[in-house]
Amino acid sequence: MSEPPQCCICLDEFSSPALLPCGHCFCLGCIGEYWRIQAACQCPLCKASFPTRPQLIAAQTPRAAAPSEEASAPFKAGEVPCDLCPAKRRAVKSCLACLASYCAAHLEPHYRREDLGRHLLIGVGKNLEDSVCRLHGKRLNKFCRSDQTCICAMCAQTEHRGHRIISVNREATKKKVKLKLRRMKVQQDIQERLSKVEKIKLSVGLSEKNPKEERAQNKELIGQLEEEISELERRSAELEQLEQTEDDLHFLQTCSGLS
Repeated sequence: MSEPPQCCICLDEFSSPALLPCGHCFCLGCIGEYWRIQAACQCPLCKASFPTRPQLIAAQTPRAAAPSEEASAPFKAGEVPCDLCPAKRRAVKSCLACLASYCAAHLEPHYRREDLGRHLLIGVGKNLEDSVCRLHGKRLNKFCRSDQTCICAMCAQTEHRGHRIISVNREATKKKVKLKLRRMKVQQDIQERLSKVEKIKLSVGLSEKNPKEERAQNKELIGQLEEEISELERRSAELEQLEQTEDDLHFLQTCSGLS
């Protein structure tokens, strides 16, 4: 009974608690994200449905008002600052409609207001302009297999009409499967070269050739194999990093520039 109340979505202490008309309370970010994913305004507990998005008023709590240490901590690779924060806190979501990234506090209006609630939120992205068609200003959510490029819905009806077009998510799934197989082949090549190096080292002294000549040849061959191993390991790390890309659009855009 002495424990603080918890949000049933994140199972953590309330952060910016929001009370629904049915009487149940959730973190504002939790219920806003839940409604965004479900595409319907419904209480996760009692399943009460709301025809329009209710006005959710976030109340300040000691936890929410406490000073954050993240503003002073250095940013890690891939992290992006909030576009509205004077303190430049870490962004948690990016909006493709606003072309901006927001921290948890500045993201709240997208969960509170019905008009902003219709905006598409994605994982934090650095170059949001790359997510929008430069010709039509629409979101890049299609992939033209004929031209191997990301396009918007209007492109599919005009410049790319009649081409082989699928969704960005479906194309990314296909490419990630091929990428995984490609990385496995690189790992296999690395092991084959490592095995060759070990065989060359074991064969030293077994040949009838001049030992000095043999050592020179072996050293040159081992050096060549080690260079190949180093290049393959670099390529494997590059493929692994690409495979872990969460945003499908960014994944496809990066794939197009990868030989």
